[in-house]
Amino acid sequence: MRVEAPVPLTVAGAPAQGPEPIEAPLSWDGPGAPRHVRNVSVPTLTAYLPDADVATGAGVVVCPGGAMHFLSVENEGEWVARLLVQRGVAAFVLHYRTVPTPPDEVEWAALAERSMSDRAYMLDVGERYRPVAAADGGAAVGHVRAHAERYGVRPDRVGMLGFSAGGFVVAATTLDAPDEHRPDFVAPVYPALWGPAVVPQPAPPMFLAWASDDDLGDAIVDSSLTLYRAWWAAGGSVEAHAYATGGHGFGATPRGTRSDRWFADFSAWLDAVVLATADVRRA
Repeated sequence: MRVEAPVPLTVAGAPAQGPEPIEAPLSWDGPGAPRHVRNVSVPTLTAYLPDADVATGAGVVVCPGGAMHFLSVENEGEWVARLLVQRGVAAFVLHYRTVPTPPDEVEWAALAERSMSDRAYMLDVGERYRPVAAADGGAAVGHVRAHAERYGVRPDRVGMLGFSAGGFVVAATTLDAPDEHRPDFVAPVYPALWGPAVVPQPAPPMFLAWASDDDLGDAIVDSSLTLYRAWWAAGGSVEAHAYATGGHGFGATPRGTRSDRWFADFSAWLDAVVLATADVRRA
């Protein structure tokens, strides 16, 4: 495996450079919890590339979650990328732009709590940041396609996988980005969705996964079902897994719950629907 240095993405409205993101401790995490960062002002993409002898030619942009206020850069980013590389899939972890947060730790803790509990506030954030999400996600897909030969991927095998707010980035990119920046296949995992879901044609194949006992309740379940219904109604290929147990934020960390199957199920779907299909967008 080869890990490359983060590449800043050129996106209209985003600065070419800015301050480094800062650590984002969360009050509900215990000692040794996975890392989170906040105050991402410049979108970047970090490539994790498999050895050539095992590479499948597929590439996946990985979008960590964090309620648009922070990014779960290990459990829903780097660790997921390493799982993909083990399967011969090139992974590209996207640090998309997040809501600016105060440097004071007490103020930050209060805002982090609000981002997970205040539905009206998060609806406003989601609607305001949907164009940002689509722009950053689209830039990531476009970058991978533009450098497909160097990365060892096929330009028609570039997908997206995102968790929670990262699932929103996947959805916004798929629904709103120009066609040349839309992914060829998508996998929102316990996604959030703010705003309408008008599905493009042809609809890229979708894999969905969430836990029925998600801590955020109907905010996640309704978002997942909305995406499922929209893809089904549009005639798109869609596979959904609603695990009985798993809570929110399971990512790459086994919890001894039914959701521990998600990556195996995703891998089986990837083999059958993406890697074995000549024209992925019409799978």
